[in-house]
Amino acid sequence: MTYRAPKGTYDVLPPESATWVEAERVFLDLAERYGYGLVLTPVFEATELFSRGVGEDTEVVEKQMYTFTDKGGRSLTLRPEATASIVRSLIQAGGVVGTFKGCSWGPMFRYERPQKGRNRQFLQADIEYIGEAAPGADVEVIEFGYRYLQELRVPNVEVRLNSIGDAGDRSAYRTELIAYLESRRDELSDDALRRMYDNPLRVLDSKADSAVVADAPTPTEHLSDEAAEHFAAVRNGLEEADIPYRIAPTLVRGLDYYNRTVWEYVPLDFDAAQSSVGGGGRYDPLFERLGGKPTPAVGLAMGLDRILLARKQSESLPSLDAFVILAAPERRADATGLVRRLRGAGLRIDAVTGDRSVKAQFKAADRAGAANALVVGEEWDEGGVTARDLATGEQRTVALEEIETWLRR
Repeated sequence: MTYRAPKGTYDVLPPESATWVEAERVFLDLAERYGYGLVLTPVFEATELFSRGVGEDTEVVEKQMYTFTDKGGRSLTLRPEATASIVRSLIQAGGVVGTFKGCSWGPMFRYERPQKGRNRQFLQADIEYIGEAAPGADVEVIEFGYRYLQELRVPNVEVRLNSIGDAGDRSAYRTELIAYLESRRDELSDDALRRMYDNPLRVLDSKADSAVVADAPTPTEHLSDEAAEHFAAVRNGLEEADIPYRIAPTLVRGLDYYNRTVWEYVPLDFDAAQSSVGGGGRYDPLFERLGGKPTPAVGLAMGLDRILLARKQSESLPSLDAFVILAAPERRADATGLVRRLRGAGLRIDAVTGDRSVKAQFKAADRAGAANALVVGEEWDEGGVTARDLATGEQRTVALEEIETWLRR
């Protein structure tokens, strides 16, 4: 019998995995620079955490959760998103005093129809800024996501921005939106008709009904003075940070815990059914919703599967700094010592340990994604190696004491 990965999942093997390692390294480095510490939570939680936190009538809870009963009769769910778990962990730890800035990285699970950029298991990076109600927190989190995409060389990214106001703002808006949807009910999908009265804002998020909702009243037309001032301050902050954005009046995001600012990152050159590579929003109501004290918060989630599809793959960093090629068998001990020395200096180095021809060793270097080849041959007697740039084919003799400097050029 031949076994295959479950539908909607995938394997990542070297050298492709180097791009995933790079994405994680860049994320954690950027998080550290911004002051966000790593948070680790279980990959499964009590089902009620997500049904209550995310929203019982959201598509995530209704259709997409992987839920099972354990041997103790408890209903558990593989996490479909990270924020509810992080908030639960902070409430369990006694709540937040002052502000808390945390990041997380790991797999999420949603039962969806697999297609380009959408899988049933996917890798997600999260940033959560908790305990700060000021619009500057929104600006920092939005900027973080944009800078992350820049550092990963994802081209032509547009930030789509909106405000859905607070609960009080949405009361009058909800009545007006329902009236509009009723006037166009013959054009709505069955799913929109089902949601129209219980949660009409979800209809704004429906791709199947995008033509109908294009003319619908928008949340920003019903903001309180306080929410409108907050949104104006966010826009001003983004402009000061040189973050380009576009107002997207029907953007509401797919989770019920959001209020005020919501946004998405869309690479305009990325052709996929799900073009957003990440997004987020303010979620001030979530702590109380999960039994904690009132705590303002804002966060984002970045989908690594889509980001790596959207980036310019030709600009990916090499997996190795160099591959050591043994051209003179009698120099094997010297070649092994060179590998050990360069690894000890913090460089990414590999070599073939068995007996292979020079041609086969160069092929191995290409397969490993090495940037350079260091050929240990007759030049060794004169205190050097032949160094070849595998991208350009250019080569030169480099003195043994200068190899590290040449590789870091």
